[in-house]
Amino acid sequence: MAEFDFDEEIDRREVPALKVHRIVLGEDGMELFAGGVADMDFRAPPCVLDAIGRRAAHGVFGYETVPDGLMPALTDWLRSRHGWVVDPAHILRAPNVLNSLAMAANLFTEPGEGIIVQPPVFFDFADIIAENGRRMVENPLVLRDGRYEMDFDGLERAAADPDTKMIFLCNPHNPVGRVWRRDELLRLGEICRAHGVLVVSDEIHGDITFPGHDYTPFASLSETEAQNSITCLSPAKSFNIAACSSAFTVVPDPGRRRAFQAENSRLTVNKNNAFASVAMEAAWREGGPWLDAALGYIAGNLAELHARLAGIPGVTLIEPEGTFLAWLDFRKLGFTPDDLTSFLRHEAGWAITRGIAFGPEGAGFGRLNIACTRARLARALDGLEKAVIHHRSQRNDA
Repeated sequence: MAEFDFDEEIDRREVPALKVHRIVLGEDGMELFAGGVADMDFRAPPCVLDAIGRRAAHGVFGYETVPDGLMPALTDWLRSRHGWVVDPAHILRAPNVLNSLAMAANLFTEPGEGIIVQPPVFFDFADIIAENGRRMVENPLVLRDGRYEMDFDGLERAAADPDTKMIFLCNPHNPVGRVWRRDELLRLGEICRAHGVLVVSDEIHGDITFPGHDYTPFASLSETEAQNSITCLSPAKSFNIAACSSAFTVVPDPGRRRAFQAENSRLTVNKNNAFASVAMEAAWREGGPWLDAALGYIAGNLAELHARLAGIPGVTLIEPEGTFLAWLDFRKLGFTPDDLTSFLRHEAGWAITRGIAFGPEGAGFGRLNIACTRARLARALDGLEKAVIHHRSQRNDA
């Protein structure tokens, strides 16, 4: 751990970082604890910084092709880290994961057809579906004994509708932190295949799991499941390079892959960014020790969160199995969603992502990013503790 300094306080405001920008925080929130946008407050791995520095020193930034080492770096990482052997010919480049999701929706569904989502889930899924004229079909997760599970009976009913053609799977799940087990994914895959529903899996958080919970790429389940899937990948979350990376789409089925390739060409989303290329290759080739250390530090932050919430009545952590996002249950405080946002901003000094943004099932919840320095997290929890104690004393006096 000593090799990497995750306790370094870095002023994100020195660059136009979205997490601390007025677009997210509002003009009145620039001094709040910024725990919303899902990136880390840590410097990128030294190997990435060195690679970008060497590329910048070259001084010529004309058009470039994909470096010869990039795809092997990705496939080697997937094989060694996750036991997933991927044919490089099945991998297509994309600007970002959301672009891949939107392209899949447009290519393999028709306007008005249904796409299944499992709320509370990443809010951009709903935006993509609506903005592309498709119909969102909800298969809400079930919160049982403090843990979210898939409702497979509900999934069966949703998939059986002949106008439902696709599911956006979030694996691992943002925001509830589930790392779906192999048996859960197999059952989902069986249901979807039986009803002709294509699985489009957002796996951007796949590298970020806690001990005892292993990420299973959906397409690694079997060749049968792979052929009925499209997997969206990016190192953006794993190595904190969201502004300096691109994405990759794994499309095993030849017909769908040809359609994706043609759409990439039609939309001319096939250019390469020199800095993204060298950053990603360096991360996959040399960034493993940094990622392991970062995961250890984030696990320490999770332990800190556990310990502190034990003394903050009315706030409950939904135990995450993966991601650096904590799903907090504030429902016992008795606030409406708008009042909860106001309370957290004005009383606790928090700017986190509203639970209601992930669907009606998120009402009363909030998503907290814990990929920050431990000192910053501790200060934020101090503010929350004081605010909650004051709120409860006022309720008792009323």
